[in-house]
Amino acid sequence: MSDRLFIFDTTLRDGEQVPGCQLNTVEKIQVARQLEQLGVDVIEAGFPVSSPGDFNSVIEISKAVTWPTICALTRAVERDIEVAAESLKYAKHKRIHTGIGTSDSHIRYKFNSNREEIIERAVAAVKYARRYVDDVEFYAEDAGRTDNEYLARVVEAVIKAGATVVNIPDTTGYCLPAEYGDKIKYLMEHVDGIDRAIISTHCHNDLGMATANTLSGVLNGARQVEVTINGIGERAGNTSLEEIAMILKCHKHIDIDTNINTNKIYPTSRMVSSLMNMPVQPNKAIVGRNAFAHSSGIHQDGVLKNVETYEIMNPKDVGLDDNSIVLTARSGRAALKYRLGVLGVNVDNEETVDKIYQKFLRLADQKKEVNDDDILMLAGADTADAHAVKLDFLQVTTGKGVKSVASIGLDISGQKFEEASSGNGPVDAAIRALKKIIRREMSLKEFTIQAISKGSDDVGKVHMQVEYNGSIYYGFGANTDIVTASVEAYIDCINKFK
Repeated sequence: MSDRLFIFDTTLRDGEQVPGCQLNTVEKIQVARQLEQLGVDVIEAGFPVSSPGDFNSVIEISKAVTWPTICALTRAVERDIEVAAESLKYAKHKRIHTGIGTSDSHIRYKFNSNREEIIERAVAAVKYARRYVDDVEFYAEDAGRTDNEYLARVVEAVIKAGATVVNIPDTTGYCLPAEYGDKIKYLMEHVDGIDRAIISTHCHNDLGMATANTLSGVLNGARQVEVTINGIGERAGNTSLEEIAMILKCHKHIDIDTNINTNKIYPTSRMVSSLMNMPVQPNKAIVGRNAFAHSSGIHQDGVLKNVETYEIMNPKDVGLDDNSIVLTARSGRAALKYRLGVLGVNVDNEETVDKIYQKFLRLADQKKEVNDDDILMLAGADTADAHAVKLDFLQVTTGKGVKSVASIGLDISGQKFEEASSGNGPVDAAIRALKKIIRREMSLKEFTIQAISKGSDDVGKVHMQVEYNGSIYYGFGANTDIVTASVEAYIDCINKFK
């Protein structure tokens, strides 16, 4: 009989810590429901004490999903644990995830403490959390750089205190796969009572080894993996859920099963990418647009003769359907609604469907085909309708040997404003005209353009960082016209000003 590996998804906690990728509560619920359909065992819904928004998100996610365990993160602080317990009151299955740093650098510089005191604080936190819930996970932060003998002492102590899961994070992504695997093996062999808890991996990708380290941990006895969709997360990101799921599906000799419905991987990836405004790199394993593409003549010849010559996975196994309905200006509401459903966006309100459909028709008039990323962008576009500042019109004149000039019209809380300006290129001219209306000291810090796919008529995504009053604000725009997308991204930043 196969071993069972539990999938702990932290997209909504660790993944959401990426600057500019924060979700509101409604969007988090949408992702959580999709994760439930995907088959994850545990959803880490947030860090409740960190903000009222996180607290409320954990409450609402707890109400929205049924069978996954809902997990709330805390520090080894009683107040954190109390707030986490309160946020989980509606969860059908609840877990508190508490912990403390265990490496010498954390003990000395972060806590100004010593090893014995850290063990005492760890045990006290687990015991306090057990007052509120039966399922308590303990994390030994920076376990990757903690010496194995001391780490074993910490793990043994927290299991005796009542921890049901013990998380061994490679917080800095420092470990080599063999080192991380040996660490898990050492714990399995030297911790008294290790059979009373599940050992979990939580690997970061700073050196590009998160998935390799996670797999090494699993092969040496870990039976929970902490992962994110598309591998998103702080710095270089976390272990990708889709990579671990498909490694185990392809390597059947490992004989470890997950509850993941791999057919839901691709739509979940696209949903998270769209809602977080974080494009998936084309060569990303499993879910990148080039993951199943073959351009080399030798590869193409082999695939045409037998797909197994160069493909170890069936695209349909991750939710890529070769027979997908192609959406054009002639497609009806039913086709659009069907495709939204395939992508994990279930819209029951016909008025909402009609709004999305009208935007779809306008976009379809500009493009030959509307792809999945376009559809997800349209589904989330209505959030801009409530913004105080909206783009009314934009007209730009530019060309070789001609100075770029832009005229812009804004609707600010129902009042109309117009301005014009020249600039060093069409985007610069448009933003200068915008600044004439929005008279605030703000500066552009970062400007990134990415095409959703490959055609000249495709939607381009623009990500911006704007500094205002000492704070950085992140904005996003998407349009078939890149100048318009740039202005929309700038306006998105302005609407977030405090």
